Formats: sequence, structure tokens, C-alpha cells
Amino acid sequence: MTKYIYVILAIALSCVLNASAATTTVEQANDAYGNEHYNKALELYLNAEKNQGTSSQLCYNIANTYYRLKDVPRAILYYERALILDPSNDDARFNLNFVRERAVINEASGDTYFSTRIEAWVSAFSSNTWATTGIVAFILFLIALAAYFFMDNVTVRKLGFFGGIILLIVAVTANVCAFYMHSKAVNRNSAIVMTIGPVQVSTAPRTPKDKSEVAFEIKEGYKVNVLDSVKAQGVKWLDIETIDLRRGWINAKDVEII
Repeated sequence: MTKYIYVILAIALSCVLNASAATTTVEQANDAYGNEHYNKALELYLNAEKNQGTSSQLCYNIANTYYRLKDVPRAILYYERALILDPSNDDARFNLNFVRERAVINEASGDTYFSTRIEAWVSAFSSNTWATTGIVAFILFLIALAAYFFMDNVTVRKLGFFGGIILLIVAVTANVCAFYMHSKAVNRNSAIVMTIGPVQVSTAPRTPKDKSEVAFEIKEGYKVNVLDSVKAQGVKWLDIETIDLRRGWINAKDVEII
């Protein structure tokens, strides 16, 4: 029994020391950033990410540092990662839009205003927040249902009936949104073009072996969806689609998955 207690204490102590080390590293990085030592700050932030794991705030700090170093593609990459980890990170969202505007990156998708607003609304909250909302709404739905079936007061029964319908709709909607945001976070099939300067995209129909013509060019910082990947002549190629639905093959070394 004593042996197990020692093991548990050792694990707990290790967790405390790791958390302390992570805090120290990030604090050192924050100090370096505040003193405009951006290369040192970036090194420390990346070490913290590698050794202690990532977070929305850490990705946000890394993105800010990359922007200070005039590395726009990686700044955009880490702002996007910050938003995947925490969609409610308004600072990351504001800075991402600011950097894209300054870099003249126009990513108009062609979607309708309504669908764009729905996407923005759903993406404003994490999957955990949506799931919690769904659970709470379902519990309240059960209470409303009980009020409708077991209460004698007509007004209370009406409130239970109509309130239950609304709560059920909220519960279902919240769970659908939670599933969507979870899938979006887990299945990371979006990428940022990292190569400085225009990148040529092949039009080959099945594989990029035959690059008979160039479909279009895309510059650094643009976001693409990765649909498939193949290896041809020792090179990994990605079948990508832009937000405005242009499609083609791009060398995997030219992009980085969000």
C-alpha cells in the first residue's frame, strides 16, 4: 500500500514540476516579447509548446511573435490554431482578420450572407460549450415535460408544453453544433500556404504526375482544404480546394496543416 502512495505522490510531484516549468518558460517568453526580443521569445514559446503542450493562449502568443518577425503565413497559421483550440478567443480572431487585411488576403468564399453568419455563430463557441448547453437544455426539457404531465395549473402546463418544445429544439441544435465543432477540431484538413511568393497549382485530373498546365497561382497565407494526398516520383502532393472552390494539386512542402 505504501508503495502505491509513493507512486501517486511521485506522479503528482512530476505534474506540479512540469506545470511550474511550463509557466516559467512562458513567463520568460512574455518578458522577452515585452522587451522586443522577438527571436528569443519565439524560441521560448515554441519550446513550451513542444515540451509542455499547447493552448489557445500559447498559439496566440506565438502568432503575435511571428507577426512581429514579419512571418505572416506562420502568424496566420497560429491564429487559426488558437481559434480551433478556443473559438471564443476574440483577440486571436481580431488579429487574424487584421493580419489578413494588411496582407491583402481576400478569402471571400462565395457563400451567402446567411450561411456565413451561421458559420460565424456556431464557431463562436467550443464543442464543450455547445455540449454543456445541450445537456442543460435537455434537463430543463425534462422538467418542462414533467410540469406538463403532472401539474394541474393550466398556465403551468402550457408553459411546460411550449417551453419544452423550445428547449428540445435548443438541445438538438446545441448537440449538432457540438458535433460539428468537435469534428472541425479533430479532423484538421485545412492548411495554410507557407511558401513565400505565388505557388503554382497543377490541374492534373487524378495525380500531379502530368503538370501539363497550371490551374492557378496562390500566395502565402491563403487557407485551403486538403481533400486527398498522393506520392508521385518521391514527392508528396496534396489535392487541395480553395475557399472559393478552385481545385488542384500542390506540393505538400508548400503548406502546413492547421
